[in-house]
Amino acid sequence: MADGPGRSGTRAGPWDGAEMTRDHQELDLGPLAGVTDRGLRHHRNEDAMELAVAQTEHGPVLLAVVCDGVSTSSRPDEASLAAAQAAARVLRAAAQAGTELTAASAEAVRAAGDAVASLAELPGSGPSATYISAAVTSTETTLCWLGDSRAYWLADPPDRAARRLTTDDSLAQEMVTAGLLEEDEALDSPHAHVVTRWVGAEPGDAAPHVATFRPPGPGVLLLCSDGLWNYQPDAARLAELALPTAQTDPLSAAKTLVKFALEQGGRDNITVVLAPYPAERPAPPD
Repeated sequence: MADGPGRSGTRAGPWDGAEMTRDHQELDLGPLAGVTDRGLRHHRNEDAMELAVAQTEHGPVLLAVVCDGVSTSSRPDEASLAAAQAAARVLRAAAQAGTELTAASAEAVRAAGDAVASLAELPGSGPSATYISAAVTSTETTLCWLGDSRAYWLADPPDRAARRLTTDDSLAQEMVTAGLLEEDEALDSPHAHVVTRWVGAEPGDAAPHVATFRPPGPGVLLLCSDGLWNYQPDAARLAELALPTAQTDPLSAAKTLVKFALEQGGRDNITVVLAPYPAERPAPPD
């Protein structure tokens, strides 16, 4: 993702009691929580997140959508919000109706694409956003994505259990896959955040990835925009930053990860969503 217009100096933020706006939002639904923040160099937050808990006869289904507006496209802040809201509506309705979540995830990303495409003022104006969603049940997680927002599994011990669950749709990832660059070299290249799939107008080859992940044991699902993983792409290191707090207090852990990205430079918008597994979190010790 391209950086937005530069901004010098400091700003009010969540760490000094500033009023919560889209520049900084926190959502805590109990079994999952998220934080999105403008960062230090963008003049607006072009990320968006939508979270929900759908109560069903088989237990709660945790739903999360994270979208990152493509800064080089028109109206990226509106694109990310429209995509996240449209997808969340589809996922919530499907979960409550008992619809199979793989099919529902594909339908949700189509709804997101339609919502973003509707923002185009002229042919070729092209609002667009990256997209990732998760639907978490008591036994498995259904992921759906386009672009370079990511999902990670965080668990302890992190060196053996933590892993990245998604593969970026980006020129950098294509170069890594082709053996032309190592991952750390790709992150430093001019192509690091040139995405090759997205939701919105003129999406090209935009068939979404849909995958099912069955957790091997207790842990935490992380969804994030590149504003976090720019600074720490390694799953084990992210697990060290988030655990064990994320297992019982996902909002506090999400704030910790956002603060980490800000302290590293905060050059992009940052969104972090954490969903502990299993969904019914144990009570913290006395």
